[in-house]
Amino acid sequence: MKLPMAAPNLDDLWRELDVSRRLSALLEVEPLSDGEYYHWDQLRHRQPPSDLTAEEWWLGVKIARSKILKPLPFTDKKGANFQYGMPDPVLRLLHGIDQDASGRIQMAEEVTNPATRDRYIVNSLIEESIRSSQLEGASTTTDVAKNMIRSGRRPTDRSEQMIVNNYMAMRFVQQHAQQRLTPELVFALHRTVSDNTLDDPQKAGRFRSDSDNVIVEDGLRNVLHVPPAAKELPSRLKTLCAFANERSTATFMHPVVRAIILHFIMGYDHPFVDGNGRTARALFYWSMLSQGYWLTEYLSISRILRKAPGQYSRAFVYSETDDNDLTYFAIYQLQVIRRAIVDLQRYLRRKISELRQIESLLRSSDDLNHRQLALLTHALKHPGAKYTILSHQVSHNIVYDTARTDLLGLATRGFLQQRKSGRAYLFTAPTDLSGRLRGRSTATRSDTPAHGR
Repeated sequence: MKLPMAAPNLDDLWRELDVSRRLSALLEVEPLSDGEYYHWDQLRHRQPPSDLTAEEWWLGVKIARSKILKPLPFTDKKGANFQYGMPDPVLRLLHGIDQDASGRIQMAEEVTNPATRDRYIVNSLIEESIRSSQLEGASTTTDVAKNMIRSGRRPTDRSEQMIVNNYMAMRFVQQHAQQRLTPELVFALHRTVSDNTLDDPQKAGRFRSDSDNVIVEDGLRNVLHVPPAAKELPSRLKTLCAFANERSTATFMHPVVRAIILHFIMGYDHPFVDGNGRTARALFYWSMLSQGYWLTEYLSISRILRKAPGQYSRAFVYSETDDNDLTYFAIYQLQVIRRAIVDLQRYLRRKISELRQIESLLRSSDDLNHRQLALLTHALKHPGAKYTILSHQVSHNIVYDTARTDLLGLATRGFLQQRKSGRAYLFTAPTDLSGRLRGRSTATRSDTPAHGR
């Protein structure tokens, strides 16, 4: 990633301007330009308003922003406070997220219905686990990783172990969403994320030391960030936990903004030798769920982040290189959340359409449950796919006997091929499943007596 150009020194700019130019910079400039919250590295390439130079424009922007920025209880390595603002882009994105992620308005019945919600939660947990690991360098393909988690197969290398760890970490976050955040909880989360993946296993769930020499680099070995000294980490983590648990009505902070700031500060502090990014994203999920944003369980932000990892890194760097202004990171992460919600809605529409197609084929058969219909949907798209009782159990968060009954029922109807693999049953999607479904539907209709008028 190309590092952003350093902004001009504001004190020097102010001293060099005459009074009239100062007034122009003060009176004619807004915090936004064309509705965007530009960093100096972006703004310097755009046409300034009126007759201002790019440097004068930047001075005016910074003066305007100083009126909307609020301090945070976190400091950088030099002791300067981080800060954030709530310009229009932030408010607009928050409004959309509030509509979708904390209420049930216009949300698909498959998500709000307790009978089917577990299947979608498991899918999203697997997706986030895989993408978050791939974002940190895991090389396992998505299909292999999904099969590994669903089948319960033990990981065979570090990449697969990262993915399994992330899946367990997301489960951990779900289970502890209603607990207050403590350093012990953060350590437990990091142990889950880093299990069997560190060169020194003793570093799991422990602060890094100065001798660990932890830095953040991009793919070209450019140093993007040097975290605070190790001796500061205990007090910094206590501050982070207190912020995470704060629910004061005296100084309101939007819950989603709070979750995003937690994400940033964990990444900035980098308290562990490895797994900091995965821990930071898991903490974001914890914060969203703990504050009532239940739809977050179904979202995968890492899938969006992985499509453009440079933008993710740049959002960190922009905030750190412009007076600790976390507004840049907040806007980027809010856009990611909105895209994840849109993707979820698109995914649900597709899945609902697929289920309806199958239901139309089997409309006369009312003895298949929603789990069996979901498996048939997958099998139609993946001829030859393998299923086990354990994989079906994990996918739908059901007990063994229920999973066994589901699969044996489909095999009895001829919709799955069944054989023994060792001591366990293995079920395979037949290549002619579509024809079998249509044949069953046709046969069922022909057996139905006709009714005259």
